[in-house]
Amino acid sequence: MSSSTPDPRRWRALALVCVAFFMTVLDVSIVNVALPSIGRSLHASNDDLQWIVTAYAITFGGFLLLGGRAADLLGRRRMFMIGVALFAAASLACGFAGSLGVLIAARAVQGLGGAIISPATLSIITTTFEEGPERNKALGIWGAMGGSGAAAGVLFGGILTKYLGWEWIFFVNAPVGALVLALTPRFVRESRIDEVRRFDIAGAVTVTSGLALLVYGISKAPDVGWGSAQTIVVLIASAVLLVSFVVIESRHPDPLMPLRIFKIRTLTGSNVVALMLGAVVFSNFFLLTLYVQEVLHYSALKSGITFLATAGTVVIVAGISQALVTKIGVKPVMVVGMALITGGMIWYTQIPVHGKYATNLLPGYLMVGIGMAFTFIPVSIAALAGVPARDAGLASGLLNTSQQIGGAIGVAVAATVATTHAATLLKSGHSVPDAYTSGFALAFWVIAGVAAVGTIAALTLVRNDVPATGEAVVAAA
Repeated sequence: MSSSTPDPRRWRALALVCVAFFMTVLDVSIVNVALPSIGRSLHASNDDLQWIVTAYAITFGGFLLLGGRAADLLGRRRMFMIGVALFAAASLACGFAGSLGVLIAARAVQGLGGAIISPATLSIITTTFEEGPERNKALGIWGAMGGSGAAAGVLFGGILTKYLGWEWIFFVNAPVGALVLALTPRFVRESRIDEVRRFDIAGAVTVTSGLALLVYGISKAPDVGWGSAQTIVVLIASAVLLVSFVVIESRHPDPLMPLRIFKIRTLTGSNVVALMLGAVVFSNFFLLTLYVQEVLHYSALKSGITFLATAGTVVIVAGISQALVTKIGVKPVMVVGMALITGGMIWYTQIPVHGKYATNLLPGYLMVGIGMAFTFIPVSIAALAGVPARDAGLASGLLNTSQQIGGAIGVAVAATVATTHAATLLKSGHSVPDAYTSGFALAFWVIAGVAAVGTIAALTLVRNDVPATGEAVVAAA
């Protein structure tokens, strides 16, 4: 960037990147609601349908770190536009897919586009707004969009699938992407680092393939078994690649991920919390969607409407969250947020077979919504506080990767616990609703424990005295 003065178009730039980010977050959950309709239309089995979700997760989780660093090196606006173009084009291909194979391939490309958009969005915000109250406000808006996107996806997925057909959950991305692409050159200014002499190809290959294998191995473990040869081999291969990546980074003159960034303690601690947060939030929506549809027999549309309470609460409370962070710091707000989410998970452990929305679900929905707003925003602020501008994309990619890997682990563990316990109860003569409900309740106990660990991590690993500038952190390190 040629000027250090505040960008007069920064709030319009924020609106644009937040719309694109919301589109990618929405897409993660919107597809789950439409899977039964897609299966009937394309004559696909449940096992085959899971690849629609897995293909997206593999490329999204695998390329996040590379996408974030590419934004630093090649230009944040440029990579953002490439990601939006890829995502919109792949969405059109998904909508027009006449076979399951084409749909899965297009979803993989969609995941790649999302992996470029998410860290580029966050790094644009970081380099556009100066650290302090203004950036906190911008990240509050960004956090509200992300935190509510997952819940809103269930609602929009139900509406579009019911009234227009499953194809429209993909078609709607095309005009949004076209609008964002048309306006980005006007409102988003370019920024990059120029001093890198050699691109770290070996690091890019090892980290991308290692993360992709990790997401794949975790995602398929509930189906093939955690102790199966496939799961063990894939996870070992992932570990070898990721260890190789760390070795390469410690020796490369221009590493893809300079290890010095982990000397910023607040960044490291907030990424640990982000890992736990992703595990809890992803698995929470996964379990609740199954409970309201398979036990309470809600329609896809009605299921989506129930999540409005969480989505709306996140949006409303986000402003309070960022204001509190500015006034009292990231740590107290983050701890309260994780504690509220833990309480929400414990509330859900009491779900009955004949549950009522107002008494059995709504209090938990509201508790989790407030907790998400109080956690997502301070985690984002802390993960970027004190990070030099040249590493903004890297820090953004790290944060997104932590949340995505945490989500993959959380859903896989929750699915394994719920299905294993339910299967045991079914064999002993329990009814299907009783078995499923008991399985979901046990899984909620497990993720409540994960949320509690996240609360402790926020309390012990995150510092509250966030420095004013990135240079201060580098000097201190």
